[in-house]
Amino acid sequence: MQAIKKVFTIEDGRQIEIETGKLAKQADGSVVVRMGDTMLLATVCAKKEAGENVDFMPLTVDYQEKYAAVGRFPGGFFKREARPSEYEILIARLVDRALRPLFPEDFHAEVQVQITLISGDQTTPPDALAALAASAALAVSDIPFNGPVSEVRIAYIDGKFVVNPSIEDMEKAELDLIVAATEDNIMMVEGEMKEVSEELMLEALKIAHQSIKTHCQAIKDLEQMANKTQKREYCHETNDKELEEKIHNATYQQCYDFAKQGIPNKSVRSEGFAAIKQAFIDTLSEEEALEKEFLISKYFHATEKEAMRDMVLNERVRLDGRRLDEIRPIWAEVNYLPTPHGSAIFTRGETQSLTTCTLGTKLDEQIIDGAMIEGKNNFILHYNFPGFATGEVKGNRGLSRREVGHGNLAMRALKQVLPTSEECPYTIRIVSDILESNGSSSMATVCAGCLALMDAGVQIKKPVSGIAMGLIAKDGKWAVLSDILGDEDHLGDMDFKVTGTVDGATACQMDIKCDGLSYEILTQALLQAKQGRLHILNIINETLPAPREDYKPQVPRVLQITIPKEFIGAVIGPGGKIIQEMQKETKTTIVIEEKGEFGVIDIVSVNKDGIDAALARIKGITTVPEIGQEYEGEVKNIQTFGAFVEFLPGKDGLLHISELAWERVNNVEDVLKVGDKIKVKLIEVDKKTGKFKLSHRVLLPKPEGYVERPQRERPERPERPNNNRPNNNRNNSERPKPQKPERPLDEDFYI
Repeated sequence: MQAIKKVFTIEDGRQIEIETGKLAKQADGSVVVRMGDTMLLATVCAKKEAGENVDFMPLTVDYQEKYAAVGRFPGGFFKREARPSEYEILIARLVDRALRPLFPEDFHAEVQVQITLISGDQTTPPDALAALAASAALAVSDIPFNGPVSEVRIAYIDGKFVVNPSIEDMEKAELDLIVAATEDNIMMVEGEMKEVSEELMLEALKIAHQSIKTHCQAIKDLEQMANKTQKREYCHETNDKELEEKIHNATYQQCYDFAKQGIPNKSVRSEGFAAIKQAFIDTLSEEEALEKEFLISKYFHATEKEAMRDMVLNERVRLDGRRLDEIRPIWAEVNYLPTPHGSAIFTRGETQSLTTCTLGTKLDEQIIDGAMIEGKNNFILHYNFPGFATGEVKGNRGLSRREVGHGNLAMRALKQVLPTSEECPYTIRIVSDILESNGSSSMATVCAGCLALMDAGVQIKKPVSGIAMGLIAKDGKWAVLSDILGDEDHLGDMDFKVTGTVDGATACQMDIKCDGLSYEILTQALLQAKQGRLHILNIINETLPAPREDYKPQVPRVLQITIPKEFIGAVIGPGGKIIQEMQKETKTTIVIEEKGEFGVIDIVSVNKDGIDAALARIKGITTVPEIGQEYEGEVKNIQTFGAFVEFLPGKDGLLHISELAWERVNNVEDVLKVGDKIKVKLIEVDKKTGKFKLSHRVLLPKPEGYVERPQRERPERPERPNNNRPNNNRNNSERPKPQKPERPLDEDFYI
């Protein structure tokens, strides 16, 4: 065993260690990255040969957090790690998007990258180290890779930029971005912000890139130390240069001219390009067309892409006829569905989202039970992308990673404007169902989600919109495209999604597919995105200017009250008896949460009378009786000397026969019976026993001429002489104790 270790220092004097040659040596490449007590094991394996007729990069990236890494047991019946959580999927996507563009275009062997958290502390988040570990594992392997690449988290905290902040500091961040880059270019950006300016975002990217350069140099040093600069030879493509040139010469100008027509309909465009391809195939013999079917499709696609890119750069016109900064036609509608709590349709060009908003109680909160992250989430956004949205026949085989990623981006965009839990004590779930898709359905989800929230009556701070920007760059020419189509996403060099309010950005996601993206281009993209975002916000405001003043009738109402902590047990009752009876009788849902020295109670029901009844019951349990207060009581028991009245839930008092009326009452049962309701006033609380004395007569008008009978004074009893008699009190220490007779010692016992 010969372990090789590279240690380098980053911001604030912290150190990162990259070690190889010690663990997982049969993988093509493996490293352990350590920062603080957080350790990641990254392995990479690649097949030697590519599959037949494969013209893409079959890359799989998996990220998993072991519960043992933080000294915990997994939940569930089997007590073992199961399928990846959404959090793990999101980290895997971040790494995938950073690595994928850097493999050689002609390398098509299947590659698998696995990153595992093997040790974790509560200060160093592992997500910012995952791409560093994966890139280092590729560097010490013989797999061809145009890296290195690495990631850092950049946050803006208390007016300062912090690289890879602690988990505790991240809670105070106004900006939180994960940035991936090579030494020369930024490759990927994703994160959320609290309405920050475009200038602040650009500054964050520059600082993050400077830090990443240190990572990349360390990976290069490790590659040299491990003597892995020589990569494997491969041949994954069989090309026909003559056929490639023939297709280019025959179809390039036709594709250019057809793209220049500016046809807005996606299907018509697809059919037009397919007709150009078929016309070329018709010039070949049937045998040659069948034999070279794969290469014909590959070369025609490359020609089509080149022609469309050149047309946009030369003509400054889009595939659907729009200007570079023009937004497709938009229409929106709210309250389309009658029974959901909130609903909206947002349609932009050929992209459409039908979104609903559902409001629930704290019992509906999402429980997060990850190795590194535990807690609850009261804002959930789900994004669904069925096959029919693009006219495809595709089975529903469960949630895709793309759906998780798009939903997370929209969630980050909207959560910045949500009211506080005190202002809106609901658990909120947004569901976006994409019904049509031709470019940026995640941004349509943001817009539709904003409208659905307002339609539900959620008092968001400001409306939010989103837009996807594209880029085409070639030979010094470049064009930034607003509101890109699906085709423009595919043929372009950048997919940059930005969301925000009128006052600033709230989330972003960027993927770069080209080299040499300058900050000038990024600045232009951000400013152009702001213009488009404001245009869409105007349409949102025209559809619904502000959140509805009240919730819809079908929305369960939540009344939130605070009680002293010591009363929580009294409200719940033994074994939950009291709260269960209360919920059943009032037809409400009652949720109790302990916060510090108080208990926060949510009473939820669609029926206001039920909420009022439950509130009265809880107030009765938690109210401290005060002398002089009047109560509505119920007779629970009758005795010859009076009646016991329950004047507060669980609190009985004695209503003496003399306190029933001003007149003399000979028999209690002549006036009251069990179950009667009667108004009483608390007139006395016994200091020793805590018993309550009630009166009804003080609430009645005093009869005219009534004279209060004076109470007879009892003479004081003289003290009895002691006569030196022992006190019978058992606790009296002066009482003589009987003496036990002495027992002779048994000498044999001690032998």
